[in-house]
Amino acid sequence: MVQYDRVVRSTSWSPGPGCHGGCGVKFYVRDGRLVKVEGDEDHPYSHGRLCPRMLALTQYVYHPERFTHPLMRVGARGEGNFEQISWDEALDTVEERFNRFKADYGAESVLFVQGTGRDVGGPISFLCYSFGSPNWVQLGLAGHSCYTPRLGAMMATHGDYAVLDAGQFLPDGMADPEYRVPEVIVVWAQNPAAGCQDGFYGHWVTDCMKRGSKLIVIDPRWTWFSSRAEKFLQLRPGTDAALAMGMLNVIISEGLYDKDFVEKWTSGFAELKARAAEYPLERVSAITWVPAEDIAAAARLYAAGKPAAVQWGVPVDMAPEGTSVAQAITHLWCLTGNLDVPGGNVIAKPAFDVTTYPFSTQELHSLYGEDFVRRLNEKRIGAAEFAMLRNFRGWAQPDRTVEQMLSGKPYPIKACWIQTTNMLGGQAANTRMHYDALKAMEFNVVADLFPNPTTMAVADLILPVASIAEKETFRSWWSPLQAMMPAVSVGECRSDWEINLELAKRFNPELRKRYDTVKDLINDRLKPSGYTFDDLKDGHWKFPEKGTPTRPYRRHEKGLLRPDHEPGFRTPTGKIEFYSTSFAAWDMDPLPFYAEPPESEVRTPELFEKYPLVMVTGRRSPVFFHAEHRNIPWLREADPYPIVEIHPSVAKDLGIDDGEWVHIENDRGRIKRKAKVTPIVHPKVVSVPHGWWLPETEGKEPNLYGIWDINCNLLTHIGPGSASGYGGGAYKTALVAVKKIQEGEE
Repeated sequence: MVQYDRVVRSTSWSPGPGCHGGCGVKFYVRDGRLVKVEGDEDHPYSHGRLCPRMLALTQYVYHPERFTHPLMRVGARGEGNFEQISWDEALDTVEERFNRFKADYGAESVLFVQGTGRDVGGPISFLCYSFGSPNWVQLGLAGHSCYTPRLGAMMATHGDYAVLDAGQFLPDGMADPEYRVPEVIVVWAQNPAAGCQDGFYGHWVTDCMKRGSKLIVIDPRWTWFSSRAEKFLQLRPGTDAALAMGMLNVIISEGLYDKDFVEKWTSGFAELKARAAEYPLERVSAITWVPAEDIAAAARLYAAGKPAAVQWGVPVDMAPEGTSVAQAITHLWCLTGNLDVPGGNVIAKPAFDVTTYPFSTQELHSLYGEDFVRRLNEKRIGAAEFAMLRNFRGWAQPDRTVEQMLSGKPYPIKACWIQTTNMLGGQAANTRMHYDALKAMEFNVVADLFPNPTTMAVADLILPVASIAEKETFRSWWSPLQAMMPAVSVGECRSDWEINLELAKRFNPELRKRYDTVKDLINDRLKPSGYTFDDLKDGHWKFPEKGTPTRPYRRHEKGLLRPDHEPGFRTPTGKIEFYSTSFAAWDMDPLPFYAEPPESEVRTPELFEKYPLVMVTGRRSPVFFHAEHRNIPWLREADPYPIVEIHPSVAKDLGIDDGEWVHIENDRGRIKRKAKVTPIVHPKVVSVPHGWWLPETEGKEPNLYGIWDINCNLLTHIGPGSASGYGGGAYKTALVAVKKIQEGEE
């Protein structure tokens, strides 16, 4: 029998699995080495279940190409030559160079760049603001088209965020007597089980189905969930807003809404009714490709569900005017009274109001003060142009940022701190533009775990980051409040919090008086809960008590949502706002509406004639997370090739057989992919998974692991596609043509 020296219980939240899931894990250690990872059967979320990425963590942690020491570039960028240096030399270099840029050009001349949300958001914003820069940004993510538009729409509508209720806020989960299983779940533009997106454990939808939930699935592509749905609406990419408005029209015109709830707790119903009437089913069907009778049936099924809930995905944000699309969908659960009720869409607050990753301006105010945020807005890129950006969240606007990196106007950008993001291999729309912008920087620091296209192309200094199995931190994304425990150490790797706290203290010496260690900082962040890090160790997760502001249900009835403790919601009117007074104040349309994609058969018919297929990118793989894991053997074996999914009828017309390599092209460029001929995609759509690079090929310039040959973002363009500054990144609506690669051509 295999013996282990110890078993460490922890919580998953990148880097390693990559995702936002929060599953419970057990790290098995022998002779100081991680030898096995299993799910924690006692964890209230996952009950022992784990994804392939987590089960392959031993290959991730001990990968032979992993960065384990600080490295300084030697020679020209792109040559791939680095020499090992000490941590002291590395941090001294960052301190000296960044302070020089601050003295000469202002702190705003340094960008602090992160990848997808996960746990780096807390450390990187802390470092950014300690340095004094207003420019914390997800560079490359056009329109910040990932969750931010949905968050903004929910804040404007009911003052807080909301998520599908799967019992995750209750210690006993679905077994809690207060919980009710949703009668109907709308899975809108997501394949939940493939990625555990946005703090939501994807298999909860399956758990609800086992308990009787019926599904409505909305997607251009068939998924496992589509095949088990009562209604599958296979819509045209980018037309989600029209579909939502059509469903709202059915629910209102047929009197299917919750009249008592609407009358007591909402405002702007008359205005919404008038706007929804502009979307009769015949018009919506023509826009979306979905038969009118299916739209009506889905709307009626959802409205009849008591309770019913919506689980949505990033294509909502990437639709044109993504914030407005999310607003329309948010109105569905408000109109039917399914907000903050058991089994509906429950208001989601961080447990005990403990913030690690400031999602909103309100959270920034609580951490840093209103005057600090006001001063950030004076220089934050995009804040002058977009009122929502000034008033809602701490990001700089990514599209305006890359433009400013190249133009130097209104002020120069000189350096980038790039933490846990492979933007050139992953999220950067118009990849060459971002490549040129990063090359134009005088100094780029990369904090990451592996070589990748971004690191090889632009890094001047590399800092080795600890994996999930090596770091001490905490998780506060909704509930419960949890600790993350180190099990092993690898080389000289340090956690994001360790790296960023040390640099933050150098840039702001006042912090030395407050935080000697990372644990001191964690305990400071945990103060609202009354717990310390040691209280949370070894799987002692904490849930808020019943009847407190951060635990459901019906808090609007009890005065638990508003600062003045009056009944209602945290909006300017104190009610759910179908007509958003915040949007009106920000010179945005206060009501939801549909906008046609920037490229489409309707808007650009000449372009459509040349490029007759809609390319949707971003389909999730259960073994990869965005641009991660292509270098992990077990995972790559399960999903070995960069593919394009093509409908059999289209493949037949183009003379393409399954498994053949093809070109995908438009006016922005051309890439190659391996054809997967499958009926799961709409005949007018091709699905092109994103995040692909080939770590088995040459990493140096000019190859950069093959991104110029296979990266689908060469064919996408930047935004912002939305008047809000958030959303509308055209990752789902670019028009392309697919052509068979002829013999001898490549």
